[in-house]
Formats: sequence, structure tokens, C-alpha cells
Amino acid sequence: MTSRLHATVDGPAHAPVLVLGSSLGTTGAMWQPQVAALAERFRVVRYDHLGHGRSAVPSGTYTIARLGREVLALLDDLGVRRASYAGLSLGGMVGMWLATHAPERVDRLALLCTSAALGPAGQWRQRAATVRAGGVESVADAVVARWFTAGFAATHPEVVAAHRAALTATHAEGYAGCCEAIAAMDLRADLARVTAPTLVVAGLDDPATPPDHARAIVARIPRARLAVLTPAAHLANVEQPEPVGRMLLEHLWEGTVER
Repeated sequence: MTSRLHATVDGPAHAPVLVLGSSLGTTGAMWQPQVAALAERFRVVRYDHLGHGRSAVPSGTYTIARLGREVLALLDDLGVRRASYAGLSLGGMVGMWLATHAPERVDRLALLCTSAALGPAGQWRQRAATVRAGGVESVADAVVARWFTAGFAATHPEVVAAHRAALTATHAEGYAGCCEAIAAMDLRADLARVTAPTLVVAGLDDPATPPDHARAIVARIPRARLAVLTPAAHLANVEQPEPVGRMLLEHLWEGTVER
């Protein structure tokens, strides 16, 4: 299977590989604040989810498993047997699926501002229907309001505007399909099978995936560690770029042997 995902690769060709998965309604560009530091040590692969950015927008049902299988196909296309993975929100959901269904492919794992079960399902299906009817613009203001704290939005309006523009550029069917994937997702029973050393990061001010969701993940993954950032809402890596970059480097590089 050849992956239908668009990816950007930074860093030394022979360095350990780190895959970055982004939030619903964003692309791999979301990780730009961390790329320079991470690419000093890793071959950093930032991909766009199915239905997002420059990736394919196929028809049919989207599931977390389908999104995860596309990442595995991308790794195969790149000739990567094993990689570390860091994902935020939807990216973290894909990361949990990878770590439980293809553990031999995941070296170390970082999960940011995410959830193993994010109901109610009806709310996600309604959002999908709204987007199909009126485009992503119809939900943009409500979504962006959950991405950043009020203080950050007031002092960084250009950052907020750039992320809103990326959100509204998302293909409506791709966004809706990923909403339906989240609606059908429940990864909780699988988490005990995660063997990769795992860091879970929450934003204290995140209304989309509050810290209790992170704590529930930590309680189920053996030896997982929790970090809570403040101030930080849902896109914590954008609002707190240096702390997130530092935590990722410390966790993902620990015990890594260049290969």
C-alpha cells in the first residue's frame, strides 16, 4: 500500500526518525515552533492527516484505524522500520492506535492535548453535518476559541489568524470524515498494551481535552508520565513552544541510540 499522506521531512537523513501528528483542522505546519530544535537530533516527519492539507481526500468512512494505517504506509514508503511518534489531539489519537496495533513500529510516544475517548459522539456527528452543509468556515470561530487562551489570542492575533486560515482551508469532507472518526473512537481498552515509553502532556486551560483526559490515559498506559502546562489551551505547542520543545526532546531523546 502506498500512503496517500503528504509529508515534510527535516533533519539529518540518518538520524532517528520522529513522526509528528497534528490536530484536527491543522497540517504538519502546526509543529513549526518545534521543528528547528527537534531536527537537530531527529529526522522529523510532519504529515497531514487524511483529508487535510495536501494529503488525499478519499471517500468512504474515516476511522482512527484508517488514519493510523496511512501513517504505517507512509513509514513504509520512507523506508522507516521504527520511529518515535508525537501527536497532538487527533494526532495523539492516531499515536495511541499505532502504539497498540503496531507496537513494533513505535519507539517512544508523546501524547499532547488528546483523549482516548472524546464524546459525546452525537456532537461530533453534528459538527460533521454542519461542515458538510456550510464548510469549515461555519465552525471556525468556535474551534479557534478552544485552541488558544484569551490572553494568548490578545497578544498574538497574527498567530491566531494564521491558524484560523489554515483551518478554513481544510477540505470540508476531510474535516467531517475525521470528526466521524473521533465520534466512533474508544481506545481505552487497548492502552494497557502500550509498551513504548510514554509522555502525556495536557494544557491546564484546554476546554477541548481537559487534563482529566490526560490523567485517564496515564492511568491506563504502563509507566506513562504526565506533564501539565499553563497557560495553555488546546494547541499547547503553539502557545508554549519552548516548554513543549524541551519536554519532547528530553522524553524522546532519552535512551535513543542513533541508527
